[in-house]
Amino acid sequence: MADYDLAIIGGGLNGVSLARDASGRGLRVILVEQGDLGGAASSATPRLVHGDLSVLERRGFWRVRRALAERRIWLRIAPHLVRPMRFVIPAHADERPPWLLRASLFVYDSLTHRGGLPATTTLDITHHPVGNALKRPFGTAFEYSDCIVDDSRLVVLTALDAAERGAVIRTGARCVRADRTDVWRLAVVDRGHRRVITARALANATGGWTSMVAETVLRQPQLPVAATQMSQIIVPRLFESDNVYVFQNDDGRLIFAIPFERDFTLIGTTTRAFTGDPAIVAVSGADVSYLCEAASRYFRESIAPTDVVRAVSGVNVTPASARRGDGTTLFHARRRKAPLITMFGGDVTTSRLRAERAVSRLTPFYPMSPRWTAGAALPGGDFAWDRFDIEVDLARDRWRFLSEPQAQRLVAAYGSRLSAVLGEAKTRDELGPVFGPELTGAEVRYLMIHEWARFPEDVLWRRSKLGLTMSQADRDALAAFMANLNDPPRTG
Repeated sequence: MADYDLAIIGGGLNGVSLARDASGRGLRVILVEQGDLGGAASSATPRLVHGDLSVLERRGFWRVRRALAERRIWLRIAPHLVRPMRFVIPAHADERPPWLLRASLFVYDSLTHRGGLPATTTLDITHHPVGNALKRPFGTAFEYSDCIVDDSRLVVLTALDAAERGAVIRTGARCVRADRTDVWRLAVVDRGHRRVITARALANATGGWTSMVAETVLRQPQLPVAATQMSQIIVPRLFESDNVYVFQNDDGRLIFAIPFERDFTLIGTTTRAFTGDPAIVAVSGADVSYLCEAASRYFRESIAPTDVVRAVSGVNVTPASARRGDGTTLFHARRRKAPLITMFGGDVTTSRLRAERAVSRLTPFYPMSPRWTAGAALPGGDFAWDRFDIEVDLARDRWRFLSEPQAQRLVAAYGSRLSAVLGEAKTRDELGPVFGPELTGAEVRYLMIHEWARFPEDVLWRRSKLGLTMSQADRDALAAFMANLNDPPRTG
């Protein structure tokens, strides 16, 4: 008998979504990830949960409708991570004419039941607060509803839900060989120790490494995929409103400017063909300049490459023959051979649905429970999306030492499970040492015990974005604190 029903290689959003779905259906699941959860492209997305206006322009009506249905599901199951926002797109005749934008957004609204989100409106931004940050020539804009998401925390909480349903999640574990008979036999180097795992089915969800893993680890034919690099930049906050700005660039692309971690703005996204090792992907100077120039075309405040405080980039893969943005799942099963799922590409919005459909392909091989993920909240997400501010107030009532920004960050990260982090603390001093203005020893300890954080980068850039504001001295203190927890002193 095999150790597991399903082994998954890769701890990005595709991999953890597979683990969550399969474990919730009663399968014995193990996921191995060579680095950290969401350590590559899954933490470098545009952070949008949306139907995608650019897809609508290409007449992808069914794809947009499906994505908007998923947007509604995400609001229901992850209200702390997925937040509704009003998106503002200035209209001008240089690019898409205003009548075309208005018609597109009418169709966009009609493709979904908004579930409480307001419909599109027309704004005169010369007399509206959203226009304060923009140059005067842009007098008319359209405001519509969509959502943003904390992409890296979505990965971690999806993995946490999978683990609580029985999945084994192993980070720092690299699959170096997989042999296929009636079961899969995996050789895994797990934090320096070699072990063998057997599974009745295998999923390759390694993102930018999909083709390489297929060829060198699974010894399957090389997959004909095309790699695409996605890049964003983070700059000091450019506007006071809570809107997301959508700008039409002169090459037809849509550029987003998104409020980010209170004091910053995220600008993206550029895409370009990529060759090389996804582990060492870096944002090019040309992409930084492109995004700065695109944003400067609209904002009163000019943005230069020297204003960029961080650039983020990741590699996604699509079939070489057809660049499908909604992801690809390949299923290979032959008589007397264990099944193989290869899942790559796609966006955040439809990740849950892709995993649900992929796991369903295994139903002929062993019985499992019905589909379930659309109705089950992620950890901490058991409240209505329009009660987020109430959850913040409740947190401040219980832990009176929290400022409003601190409570907002913590509720956005942990939702209704915040008590598991802060416990019964009455003062901030009870939470242990403090690293920077917000991070406490109690939170770090929680992340290491429950959310697979091993190194400071895991805490500062994926479990949070506190690395944007933390001093080097605090980083060094955090590293020492985590090293001590990883290697506690021996007694006796």
